[in-house]
Amino acid sequence: MTFDLYAYEFRLREIDQRGDPLAQLDGAINWELFRKTLEEIRPAGRKSAAGRKPFDAVLMFKIMILQSLYNLSDDAVEYQIRDRLSFMRFLGITMANRVPDAKTIWLFREKLIEAELIETLFRAFDDFLIARGFSARKGQIVDASIVPAPRQRNRREENKTIKNGEEPAEWAETPNKQRQKDVDARWTQKNGVNHYGYKNHIEVDAKHKFVRRWAVTDAAVHDSQIFEELLDDNNTNGNVWADSAYRTPDNFEILKKHGFREKIQRKGVRGRALTDWEKQGNRTRSKVRSRVEHVFGAMKMKAGDLIIRTIGIVRARCKIGLRNLAYNMTRFRRLQAARG
Repeated sequence: MTFDLYAYEFRLREIDQRGDPLAQLDGAINWELFRKTLEEIRPAGRKSAAGRKPFDAVLMFKIMILQSLYNLSDDAVEYQIRDRLSFMRFLGITMANRVPDAKTIWLFREKLIEAELIETLFRAFDDFLIARGFSARKGQIVDASIVPAPRQRNRREENKTIKNGEEPAEWAETPNKQRQKDVDARWTQKNGVNHYGYKNHIEVDAKHKFVRRWAVTDAAVHDSQIFEELLDDNNTNGNVWADSAYRTPDNFEILKKHGFREKIQRKGVRGRALTDWEKQGNRTRSKVRSRVEHVFGAMKMKAGDLIIRTIGIVRARCKIGLRNLAYNMTRFRRLQAARG
């Protein structure tokens, strides 16, 4: 079989006629704004010109974004890059170019984690949004979502030791087993259902629905405990919306300290039901607060439930941070298209 360049270009045009979101995303974003940060994980200089050159740092970062957009493992994204024309075009490679294998992709992400660059990359894109006229406006909304991790099959004694912040002594005798044990994830219960994993705590601006601040904890941490670090002093409006889980005296003090106005959902207590006025107030507040649910919904609709395939909260923070960043990128593409 011979390669037909005309047929290749014709197939790409057919893809464009049906709307290629990756091509639109690629054209909307200046990927070079990430290069300086990404080059920090590159060696200062090659000792020799022999051997293959490393893959371009921006190309590798775009692979991280593809993984986040489509919820792909390292092996799966390698296969899809080789198989899909839209993936190749997004990365700027052709049939004649080398494709990073799964191990190379894993190593690049490990370097990002080791250098703690995810937050820096996230802030760089937020600056890009602000420069394009998408500053944080009309107040902010805070919420959290559970991110499941593979459930651990530990004995009761092992779980007790882990909860005490220690590691079972017998695991040291089985290194292979030890490497597969996540001692950072925790159990929690929501609506009567048990969940195991982590939480993605986010703050979005009410105007544009971009994630402006985020944090990652184990699933057992109550939403209200991650509040002050999410608040954005740069928002043009002082209103802060949240569901009733955030309605605590400590959080009210935090809002007062920062000069924010609370728009937190009220909740009834035993012996005191909400009044009609309070119920109406909740309905009014929920019209704005529900916008944060649109963010989580958009993430899930695009890629399904995020699956943490890594071990430990440090790697989970990288995966979740990249997902928040990938969401902001696709949100920016849609808003740019709406602007014409």
